[in-house]
Amino acid sequence: MFRHSTRMFIAGLCALAAAAPAAPALAGGAPPPAPHTATRALHTQTLTGLAAAMKGEAYAYAAYSLFAAEADRQGLPAVGRLFLSTAQTELNEHLREAAAMAGTVGSNAANLRQAISGETYEHQVMYRRFAEQARADGDVQAANLFSEIAVDEGRHRDAFRTALTSTTTGRGTVPAPWKADVVSVPAGLPKVKAARTKANLDTALHGEALAHAKYMLFAAHARQTGNTALARLWEGTAAVELHEHLAGEAVLAGLVHTTKTDLRTAVAGEHNEATTVYPTFAERATAVGDTAAARYFRDTAADEARHAAAFQKALDRLH
Repeated sequence: MFRHSTRMFIAGLCALAAAAPAAPALAGGAPPPAPHTATRALHTQTLTGLAAAMKGEAYAYAAYSLFAAEADRQGLPAVGRLFLSTAQTELNEHLREAAAMAGTVGSNAANLRQAISGETYEHQVMYRRFAEQARADGDVQAANLFSEIAVDEGRHRDAFRTALTSTTTGRGTVPAPWKADVVSVPAGLPKVKAARTKANLDTALHGEALAHAKYMLFAAHARQTGNTALARLWEGTAAVELHEHLAGEAVLAGLVHTTKTDLRTAVAGEHNEATTVYPTFAERATAVGDTAAARYFRDTAADEARHAAAFQKALDRLH
């Protein structure tokens, strides 16, 4: 898992259901990893750890994807492939397994209600507040972007409401999927000055990454249940969250640096997850008897240690 070393990781955890359904198929039809199946209701602190893991793994996927693109631009395709392969592990193994254990994916209707709640908060509260604060702090670019995203999230909410009516009553049709206005994220310095704006960008980046990941899970479930129109809506919205919203925020935040710096950041983040974050989650899960979750946290810690070593090896080769 990745943590951007220059910013605080904002948890912002959402409450998750305790029941754990079978993991959905991966995008493209690949089978999911073998789950660490939970056989009993999970303790609240275990669910909190799983929620934090999902948010971190989703952000890792997004950040490493951006780092991979920059490595390619710098003529370092091997490093780009390393970032991409690690990103896929974070999303398609670590996050999906945590989501299955936590019961994040429900029925199509439940998934839509969950998304409507999140989009409503971002539309009515979060992004509007961020825009007001950025404008007050003189970060006009950030204020404008936050305002634009607030409008988008309102549109997403309305589309999901229409889809919910179609799904639950059979009346009407699921809206057509959104088309993302893809934003390129080259290496660069932050384009904001206020500490509050930087913190809000960090919160927004993690939120958009998690929304992308969850919507892709919801899309897989919709396809499994034969609702291809809903699956396309989820996928289109997920693309907007990642390639438009998160990417625009990443440009302002100065998320991407030189590949050497990106590798150093990745090494530090993976080492922290391997030695501190996941072992702590494992200890807490063990203490309350959530043995399957504890095993998941230990196994993920071991994966992150291997990721740290691989990134360090790639960094050594660049010196």
